[in-house]
Amino acid sequence: MIIDHIKGQKLFVTESPFSSSSSSLSSSSSLRASVCLAGDSAAYQRTNVFGDDVVIVAAYRTPLCKSKRGGFKDTHADDLLAPVLKALIEKTNLNPSEVGDIVVGTVLAPGSQRASECRMAAFYAGFPETVPIRTVNRQCSSGLQAVADVAAAIRAGFYDIGIGAGLESMTMNPMAWEGSVNPKVKIFEQAQNCLLPMGVTSENVASRFGVSRKEQDQAAVESHRRAAAATAAGKFKDEIIPVATKIVDPKTGGEKPVTISVDDGIRPNTTLSDLAKLKPVFKKDGTTTAGNSSQVSDGAGAVLLMKRSVAEKKGLPILGIFRNFVAVGVDPAIMGVGPAFAIPAAVKAAGLELDDIDLFEINEAFASQFVYCRNKLGLDPEKINVNGGAMAIGHPLGATGARCVATLLHEMKRRGKDCRFGVISMCIGTGMGAAAVFERAGHTDELCNARVAATNSLLSKDAR
Repeated sequence: MIIDHIKGQKLFVTESPFSSSSSSLSSSSSLRASVCLAGDSAAYQRTNVFGDDVVIVAAYRTPLCKSKRGGFKDTHADDLLAPVLKALIEKTNLNPSEVGDIVVGTVLAPGSQRASECRMAAFYAGFPETVPIRTVNRQCSSGLQAVADVAAAIRAGFYDIGIGAGLESMTMNPMAWEGSVNPKVKIFEQAQNCLLPMGVTSENVASRFGVSRKEQDQAAVESHRRAAAATAAGKFKDEIIPVATKIVDPKTGGEKPVTISVDDGIRPNTTLSDLAKLKPVFKKDGTTTAGNSSQVSDGAGAVLLMKRSVAEKKGLPILGIFRNFVAVGVDPAIMGVGPAFAIPAAVKAAGLELDDIDLFEINEAFASQFVYCRNKLGLDPEKINVNGGAMAIGHPLGATGARCVATLLHEMKRRGKDCRFGVISMCIGTGMGAAAVFERAGHTDELCNARVAATNSLLSKDAR
C-alpha cells in the first residue's frame, strides 16, 4: 500500500495579499500556498515514530521585570542570559560540549556588543570554548526566530543539539535610532512607514479596523487577571529560573543582594475604570495608552532542542515537538496585523486547520492589534494567552519568543491529552508577522495524516 502524506507536506507561501495602498484587509484575503516537492526529504512528512523529529526537551525563562524600575534595573544583560543557559544544562544533565550552536534573539543592543555579551554569558553558564554562539534580530520575533533557526539547522543535519534563546535589557538598551536617516526614505511611503513609532501603528490598526478603546482596555484587564491567577496558582514556577542579582539605591549607591523569582509588572487589581482614566500616548484623540500596551521589560529565555533519536537515547523527557515556522510581510503602517496572516500560513503549512489548535500564545504588543488578530481569525478567547500576555507579563523584545515557548509548552504539558497543538505568534516592527506550530510530546499517532494514494506521483523514488 502506498502512503501519501500530502496533508502534512511543507508548503511555501507564493503570494501575499498585503498592499500599502489597501485601506483594509478584507475577509476574503488569504495566503496562497503550494506543495513543496523539492527533493526526497521534502516529499513526505514523517511522523513522531521517526527519529528525525526536532524536539524540545527543556524551556526556561527568567522573570520579566519592568525596565528602569523593576528587579533587573541594575542587572547586566549577560547576567540575565547566563542563568537560563545554565539551567538547560543542569536540569537535563547534558554535557554542554555536545551543543552544536547557541542562537540568541536580541534587538536593541549594538550587534557586536551584544554578540560579545552572549559569548560571555555562555562562559558564565559553563559552556566550553568549543561551543559557538551567535545572535539574530528579527525585531519582536527574534527569540522565536532563534528557536526556528536551531530547529532548521538540526533538520539540515548541521548538528544534533542546539539552543535557541532570547535576551533583552530595555533598561540598558532603550529604543532609539542612532545616526541620521537616509533622505531617500521620503520617496518611498512604505520605507517611511518603517520609521513610524510602534504606538502610531497601533492607532492605525484601531482606527482602520474599528477596535474600540473599551475593547482594548478589556483585553488589558483580562491579561492582568489571567497572569495574576497563573502566578498565584504557581503555574510559572516550572518555567521561571530565579535570578540572583542586586538592586542599587539611586540615592546612596548602596547595593542590596536580591533573588528575583516572579514577574513584577503584573497588576492583579487592574480595572476598566482605572484604565479609562489613562490618556492616549501617541495621538490626541487616540485609544492606545500605557495601560493597554505591552510593558517595556528586561528578561531572557532559552530552549534546548535536539533530534528525537538523540533525546530518546539520552533518556530525556520530551516537552514538545517543533513542527514549523512561518514569517510573512505586511504593511508597515499597520504592522500589528502580522499574526492574522502568519498564523493561518503556519497552521496550513503544518497540515492543520485553525480549529486543530488547542492553545495560542499571541504577543500582546498592543491591545488594538491583539484584539484585531483574535477577531479576524475568529479564535476562541479561552484558547489565547490563558496565563496572560505581554500587557501584564511584559515584552522584552528579543526574549519574548523564547518566553512564549516556555509558557506554551509547560501549559500544554499541564493539560495533557486534552492539548495537542499550540501556536506562538507575534507582530514585528517594520511590518511582518511570525508564527510557529508546536505539538505536545506523546500525542502523535503513527501515520495520523496518512491516506491511500491513487498514484505515487507525489512520492520520491526512495519512498515508493
